[in-house]
Amino acid sequence: MHTQLCDWFGIDVPIFAFTHCRDVVVEVSKAGGMGVLGAVGFTVEQLETELQWIDERIGGKPYGVDTVIPGKYEGMGEMDPAKLEEQLRQSIPVEHRQFADRLLDDAGVPDLPPEEQSDRLLGWTLATALPQIECALSHDKVKLIANALGTPPPDVIQSIHGTNRKVAALCGSAYQALKHKEAGVDIIIAQGHEGGGHTGEVGSIVLWPEVIEAVAPIPVLAAGGIGTGPQVAAAMALGAAGVWSGSLWLAVKEAAGAIAQKESYLQASSRDTIRSRSVTGKPARMLRNKWTEAWEQEDTPDPLPMPLQGMVTFDMVRRTHQYAEQAQDVAFNPVGQIVGAMNQIRPTRDVMTELIDGYYDSLDRLQSLTPET
Repeated sequence: MHTQLCDWFGIDVPIFAFTHCRDVVVEVSKAGGMGVLGAVGFTVEQLETELQWIDERIGGKPYGVDTVIPGKYEGMGEMDPAKLEEQLRQSIPVEHRQFADRLLDDAGVPDLPPEEQSDRLLGWTLATALPQIECALSHDKVKLIANALGTPPPDVIQSIHGTNRKVAALCGSAYQALKHKEAGVDIIIAQGHEGGGHTGEVGSIVLWPEVIEAVAPIPVLAAGGIGTGPQVAAAMALGAAGVWSGSLWLAVKEAAGAIAQKESYLQASSRDTIRSRSVTGKPARMLRNKWTEAWEQEDTPDPLPMPLQGMVTFDMVRRTHQYAEQAQDVAFNPVGQIVGAMNQIRPTRDVMTELIDGYYDSLDRLQSLTPET
């Protein structure tokens, strides 16, 4: 499973794990892969605390940071975060906030304490992502900056390259992948329709080879539906230089989510997810529940464009995470269709071992199908 990405980063296997949990980042990197911390949802001060914590525990292993700079969003061009935040806040119709509050109240989700209530803009724009990137680049062990939506602006790519780091970007089509290549992105992450979070319309087994062929020789990470060793082998067989996984790490022992939230993943089938604009404003795959269904009704508000919808739902995300026991009917549970195979809570290191062993078992099986000469 050794590819050029192993040489680039000094890792044992090209398994990349996107997660919002610092503990998972450390465990994946220590197990030979590369943990990538999602920065969206952290203030710069919080992100600095997370990265310092990782630095102190990850030893000599590398890790990455994932930000979100969409190619198109409301308020583009305004680079003063405070001005942008105020401008966006004034653009949010009051009925959207009232509707969101009513859904939470009807579900019996308690309010946060006044000092914890906030609708601050934490990511989703160039103005708010740049400080996060600057923070990440101040940490020597951060070797990769990934962008989850759209092609990073040229000056952002240049500044990252100027510090000897690599740039990755997600895509859902060969067209988007070519935009990444033209901009100088080092690693292209092709995420199929099955994936959790923001996904496109094309399934993984069709998308991966399309992107790999379109952007060669740029290395491609296969994403969307990666949860077992045989799926890793399938991605590599199609020409991927490695895999990018996310949903798999939501229910590991080290993940920071509440037990109630993890249980919702363990009980779900692959048919229980939906692509919805109800949380971020762009299509993202998550568990279907009363929240997602409510925003789909004809007589309810339509989700706002990014990042306005995220400002409406930030309180919901925090409340449903903090009060997970009461909130599962309206909680934000982002996850891909691989959720149907997430049936137990296991240590991260065990999951990594199973991915690697399952990969080699698949190679042995394929080899056994080859006629002896």
